Amino acid sequence: MIEHDVTRRRFMEAGAGAAAASAVLATGAAAALPQRLGGAQAIGQPMPNGVSLPKTWPSPKRADSVGFAIVGLGGYALNQMMPRFPQAARAHVSAIVSGNPDKLRQVGDAYGVPPESRYSYETFAKIASDRRVDAVYIVLPSGLHADWTERAFAAGKHVLCEKPMALSSAECERMIAASRRANRKLMIAYRAHFEPYNMQAMELMEQNAVGQLRLLRTEQSYRMGPTSPSENWRVNRALAGGGPLEDYGLYGLQAALYLAREMPERISATSFRPAGDPRFAEILAHVSAQLRFPSGAVAQLVTSYDSAGGNIVLARGATGSLIMDPATSYSGNRMVLETGRDRREFTPGDSTVQFARQLDHFADAIRDGAQIRTPGEMGLRDLRLIEAIYASAETGRTVMLNPDGTRKS
Repeated sequence: MIEHDVTRRRFMEAGAGAAAASAVLATGAAAALPQRLGGAQAIGQPMPNGVSLPKTWPSPKRADSVGFAIVGLGGYALNQMMPRFPQAARAHVSAIVSGNPDKLRQVGDAYGVPPESRYSYETFAKIASDRRVDAVYIVLPSGLHADWTERAFAAGKHVLCEKPMALSSAECERMIAASRRANRKLMIAYRAHFEPYNMQAMELMEQNAVGQLRLLRTEQSYRMGPTSPSENWRVNRALAGGGPLEDYGLYGLQAALYLAREMPERISATSFRPAGDPRFAEILAHVSAQLRFPSGAVAQLVTSYDSAGGNIVLARGATGSLIMDPATSYSGNRMVLETGRDRREFTPGDSTVQFARQLDHFADAIRDGAQIRTPGEMGLRDLRLIEAIYASAETGRTVMLNPDGTRKS
């Protein structure tokens, strides 16, 4: 299953000339890649294909429900997240933000969003006085996350930001600093932390269900159809960063970390970008990495935009193996534990509850002060590791890490 609509928006308006390269790739990920262009902006796009808007307005929520403004009405927002709000106990759509007036009207009418709570990108700052809005959900291309998160905090709202948190650790640090200045919550939308199979996998690893962990293998890949940076933001350097690693491969990196339950001490990596392919004019096609943990366990990560599809996580220990295939899909995940001659298949629940659980978790943090399971600091950690992977791929050398993911000098 492809994890996303790869053409959900084009969102591209680059500033004049090439600016300094993105910090994510500044020291790695193929010097042959073009420099990142500065000045990327959110612009309105037509309604994505295949969207089915609700026929009736969502039912009223409880009094303490958190009102979310959805920033970016692309395929993921309209096909996955917004339809899940009715399943959440404590979250509702209270405002929408888009650069397309017709889409604002259609979506606003379908979800019962009043006209005064439908904002363009130019009028977004007015959301500061909209009492219907408690939180902003950033569902824009990755290269816009930092800017719009800071704008939301400036408006006094809490922020749920899609993954990856940003395109560099420096941007992540800015976002965390803005959260602290505004005294507002920041959560990264790592949905797998709320998905039943992945949650049970975490529990099984805590119980040493496979014995002493020896090896983790993750693969997140699919073959992208013909496209170019002007047509698809996921292959546009300014909006997507290096390519599949920040997007699909991040699920594998996350899984390796939450199943190993420790941080890597060293990373080695390789990358590949075919010449003459318009899909990869600005981004990488494949990235693979090996992470060595202090315990001696090793994680092997592979991600690609140009190979047959796969969404697999394998944890192999001294006494057994945990196999997830598919591992982090929107629905239909599967998990098997093999120990000796025993084989046990788990069915912990419907994978689709991950979306509503994520929303309710953030609502609990806002209303009750509950500790956020996937905070900005986690997003920062992951960007530091992505930067280390790119640095190793560029230099051909193993990168040594501190416990917080920063590189040792």
